Amino acid sequence: MIIENGGILTTVQDGGRFGYEAFGVSPSGPMDRRSFEIANVLVGNDRNEACLEATVIGPSISFTENAVVAIAGADMRPLLNGAPVLNYHAFAVCPGDTLRLGAAGVGCRAYLAFAGGLDIPLLMNSRSTMVGKGFGGYRGRRLRQGDEVGLLKDVACLPDLSGRVAEPDLIPSGERALRVILGPQDDRFTEEGIVTFLSSRYTIGADFDRQGYRLEGPKIRHVTDGNIISDGIVFGSVQVPTSGDPIVMMAEHQTVGGYAKIATVITVDLPVLGQCKAGDAVRFVRTSVEEAERLAEASRRELDALAARVEKSSRGPTRRSFKVTVDGRAYNVTIERKED
Repeated sequence: MIIENGGILTTVQDGGRFGYEAFGVSPSGPMDRRSFEIANVLVGNDRNEACLEATVIGPSISFTENAVVAIAGADMRPLLNGAPVLNYHAFAVCPGDTLRLGAAGVGCRAYLAFAGGLDIPLLMNSRSTMVGKGFGGYRGRRLRQGDEVGLLKDVACLPDLSGRVAEPDLIPSGERALRVILGPQDDRFTEEGIVTFLSSRYTIGADFDRQGYRLEGPKIRHVTDGNIISDGIVFGSVQVPTSGDPIVMMAEHQTVGGYAKIATVITVDLPVLGQCKAGDAVRFVRTSVEEAERLAEASRRELDALAARVEKSSRGPTRRSFKVTVDGRAYNVTIERKED
């Protein structure tokens, strides 16, 4: 496939690049893991297979081979050859077809999965792009006009996947409640500072990207100056520098930092945060490690159940669509096999 327009920020992301944080390499990966995994489920991929992550405004893609595609996450009003196609629904494309994504309404990021995966080289066991460091993914950068990305497998070698469907996820609008576990340096903040953090409304500022979200709102007071001996950072860590303005670290976070961390956003709420953009409002709600673990396990079970429903939705007649050229004339051909 050929990228006609890369949108604002479209990158290749898989499940992440783990095991290299001791060397200063962030895991990277999807900002909204739930939507990313659902997109892969829809096209029959491993849940960690590489997808395209589109941010705010999506790409335009011209296809040079048959493929099965699914889009999950923010609704960017996708058009296939000018006709609307649905999110959370696998559909077939043929050579010469063009898929265009527009601007996200509610939410920020959409995930485009391709049956069989993307033909992107592995770097440190991952195909994820680390935009800030300029490596991984497609030449270490966002996709641009003229880039060519191939598929790992010929769709003709795969089972028919078009027509698989999942229930659309409702992306929250308005103020988002993000559950957090206090610490590991909550003792570096005054009682008033903790109360401010847990009772205030914060807005995503203009300084937001895959590395972190700088929040605007009431200042959080430290006991001293907020500096610590640098230690580890994870996706969801909430750092508070000397300014008192919280920063939530995201998928491409640095691996260590020297500002006190007041809390960590729990795993199940990271996809909610990953769909936020500048101007969106958030509020932090305290929870426990035990509750966070229970919610994470419940989320895994729910996604397993969704995958089973998607698999069931694909049973029945199998249908393949092809675009063929005979004596210079193009024909759309559909072959359907009914089950015995």
